[in-house]
Amino acid sequence: MTSLEEILKMAGNVQAELEKAQARLDRIEVEGRSGGGLVAITASARGRIAKVAIDPSLISPDQKEMLEDLLVAAFNDARQKADEAAQAMMREVTAGLPLPPGFRL
Repeated sequence: MTSLEEILKMAGNVQAELEKAQARLDRIEVEGRSGGGLVAITASARGRIAKVAIDPSLISPDQKEMLEDLLVAAFNDARQKADEAAQAMMREVTAGLPLPPGFRL
């Protein structure tokens, strides 16, 4: 059984790793797409939007509503992928730490 002292020491090490992971998450980029690739959003794994790409065929007044819907869908796709990348990194950082079930950092 792991002592409380050992767990606290491991938690201190995990804190340092978490800080490094947060910095890495800003460098990981994901791309959300919608409309078969007509709209693409590039975001960091922390959710910072870096780029929006819109196919020129969508840039006309009569396509405004569809473009708005595609932007929302692409943003949501990018956000989901960013969340998945962040969760994967957090699992990697906290692997081996004897946390109680359901405990989140």
